[in-house]
Amino acid sequence: QVQLVETGGGLVQPGGSLRLSCAASASISSIIAMGWYRQVPGKQRELVARITSAGNTNYTDSVKGRFTISRDNANNTLYLQMNSLKPEDTAVYSCYAFNGRRNYWGQGTQVTVSS
Repeated sequence: QVQLVETGGGLVQPGGSLRLSCAASASISSIIAMGWYRQVPGKQRELVARITSAGNTNYTDSVKGRFTISRDNANNTLYLQMNSLKPEDTAVYSCYAFNGRRNYWGQGTQVTVSS
C-alpha cells in the first residue's frame, strides 16, 4: 500500500512557475512508473507527464519545454517543475504511482494560473 500526498499548488500569474511535490508513504525505488495527471471540470483527465523507474520521461505536447518531471527515490518524492505557466494549465493536478499491479493516487492539488 502506498499513500501519495501532493503539495505545491496555488495561484500564480501567467508566465510564473510552480513546483509540485508528491510524497509517497513507502519506498518508490521499485515503482515502475509515476506521473501527473490534470483535470478540468467537464473535461477528460489528461496525462501531463510520466517517468519510469529507469528515468525515461514522457510529456503531453502542450507542456513540452515548460514542465519537467523528476523523482527522488532517496526521499520517496515525485516532482513536477512547471515554468512559463499559462491560463490553460489551470486544473487539479494529481500524482499516481504504478507498481506493476495497480495504480495509487494522491488527492490532488489545485493549480490556478490567472492575472
